Amino acid sequence: MDASTVTIAPKELRRKIRAGEHTSVTSGFCQGYVQCNLVVLPSSWAKDFEMFCQLNPKPCPLIAKSDIGQFHLPKLGQELDLRTDIPQYRVFENGQFISEISDISSIWNQDLVAFLLGCSFSFEEALISNGLDVRNISENKNVPMYRTSIKCQPAGPFSGNMVVSMRPFNQLDAKYATELSARYPRVHGAPIHYGDPSLIGITDINTPDYGDAVTIGSDEKPLFWACGVTPQVALEQAKPPFCVTHSPGCMLVTDLLNSSLQS
Repeated sequence: MDASTVTIAPKELRRKIRAGEHTSVTSGFCQGYVQCNLVVLPSSWAKDFEMFCQLNPKPCPLIAKSDIGQFHLPKLGQELDLRTDIPQYRVFENGQFISEISDISSIWNQDLVAFLLGCSFSFEEALISNGLDVRNISENKNVPMYRTSIKCQPAGPFSGNMVVSMRPFNQLDAKYATELSARYPRVHGAPIHYGDPSLIGITDINTPDYGDAVTIGSDEKPLFWACGVTPQVALEQAKPPFCVTHSPGCMLVTDLLNSSLQS
């Protein structure tokens, strides 16, 4: 990943995404700026989903919510358009994944509510700037993500188990990464588990459910954070008639500064 990738302005990256010039993951791009997960639902489902986020703030830290039918959120970014500014979207019908597309303008309607959730890519910057090796960045991969046996608190029709993201560290660096990420509670905060993946229901660390496997050194163990892909599992359980999310690793890059979320 070159310097221009790291320093590109969020508005310029969104322009490239809108023009189809960037169609892949956003990890490592626009350092210093908040990246968000996306969930779009019919308005009649919005109240229950908002409660699900409130009851599960680690995997679902709510950054912003749109008004009904609105796809511009000026507080998040200049000229930002939720329909076009994410590299890849996932479309669900009745809880089933239907398709992955790069523009949802044609399926947007005036009854939809969008939720923007904090993303671990925000605290990755803090880890890197403090000398830690974030493996998915150094290996130019999408972060590995796994379904777990950890149950979320249900809200209305929304329930299911937590999804986690993983970055490997030795014991000393894992402690430092924990301290650094704990300063960012609105982007998942401190990790939830270190070490044996089977204790949280992960059977094969080398086969993530989303993203890419990364190298784990002989002196390292996996460190797991709650992940914003969790709502996609909850959607499978709730089965709303229609829903759109980001594709794992493909985020909405905003004009908000990561430092604004630091506690």
